[in-house]
Amino acid sequence: MGSDPRILVVAPDDGLVGPLCPGLDALGWRTLTARSLDGALQALIDWPLEAVILDSRLPDSAEGIRALRAAVIPRRLPVLVIDPDTATWEPGLVDIVMSRAPHPAQAALRLENMVRSAIAEEEVSLREATFAARGQPLVLPGVDSAPLRVLAAGKADRHFIALSNALTARGCEVVAAPTPYTAFDYLHERAFDAVVLWGAEDHTPALSIASGMKRNTRLYHIPAVLYLRGSGEINLSELYSRGFADVAAADTPEDETAGRVTALARAHRRHVAIRKALESARGSGLTDPMTGLFTPELFASHLARVAEGARLRRRPLSVAVLRVSETNAVVEARSGGWLDRALPQIGAMVSRLIRTEDTAARLSPDVFALALPATEGPAGRVAADRIAAVIGCTAFDAGPDRSPFVVEFEVGVAQVTAGESPAAVLERASRDVRSNA
Repeated sequence: MGSDPRILVVAPDDGLVGPLCPGLDALGWRTLTARSLDGALQALIDWPLEAVILDSRLPDSAEGIRALRAAVIPRRLPVLVIDPDTATWEPGLVDIVMSRAPHPAQAALRLENMVRSAIAEEEVSLREATFAARGQPLVLPGVDSAPLRVLAAGKADRHFIALSNALTARGCEVVAAPTPYTAFDYLHERAFDAVVLWGAEDHTPALSIASGMKRNTRLYHIPAVLYLRGSGEINLSELYSRGFADVAAADTPEDETAGRVTALARAHRRHVAIRKALESARGSGLTDPMTGLFTPELFASHLARVAEGARLRRRPLSVAVLRVSETNAVVEARSGGWLDRALPQIGAMVSRLIRTEDTAARLSPDVFALALPATEGPAGRVAADRIAAVIGCTAFDAGPDRSPFVVEFEVGVAQVTAGESPAAVLERASRDVRSNA
């Protein structure tokens, strides 16, 4: 017996989208197919499906999309449409339009991004309610209206130049970086909304840039798109876990690829605005003044609201606890006061490494907690372990004539069960830390 379906495929037959389904199933994005709008609506009632892939040949597909989204309110429902005529869709009606069914690994990357963006938007409304209930309305700043900034990294090629031109035609400011060295120079000097990496004959430079971005807390969330020279010279499935936001073959129309890049860039810019709104709350007295993370009281209040939202939206919810390990290096740093000096920086790193929809709190000086919406327990542990691993790569000052020290974490995770209170799940996550210590 497989896991519950995650993706609703709406198609009159298997001709256009059908071959994609087995590949998505194998990657953990189990699909459920409906042949009509009525069947699709019933499927959404029966299953908490996360996104829709729609074949544009379905009659009245535009109205059908509106009906499907209305059926799952307050949950947001991302929609990916397969349509050879990508120019016919009105802006904002769907999340992305592709001219043909993509490689399963590519589709999985886009589905992951679309679903997380939808969850982030749901989380915004919950945070606004949490802050308003405590007398400190959370004011979201306007999204930056300047042209989207895209870094195009790689050796010049006619396909890559054509993509750069297509991005410029869509109003993007494109900066070219011919080598990984210049790419990182630009990334450290300027703010970008997306990065396009050219996978020419040798993919090593592109993969090294993507890997370096994922090890940097400031660059961690910038969407990276791999633009391949051809469709057959690399195993796309291997890219699924490398952190790319999208992968496009060179035979994909440049305008379609440009549309996918700009959609990712706009979503990233929106998420940056959300993060800035949370940072603006530092002076409210509701957040920890040293790190900007939620205080225990604010976290408890918000976790209750998130748990109720998860119930209404039929989404999972996990809680993670990260406690600084008492290694010999940490014990020495603590005795000299150097750990206390490092903890605000560690807390700030936690706030930058979490996803936009996640909420981080400082429960005590060296214990942090995360609320992870739409995340099951095993995935929550992966997310928490990844944050711990990135912070573990940073060396902190231990004082004159002392070697810098690193900080390791003990991690505990618990998934909310039916009827379980937020306090109970937080206690279970704390017990999981102790059991793994």
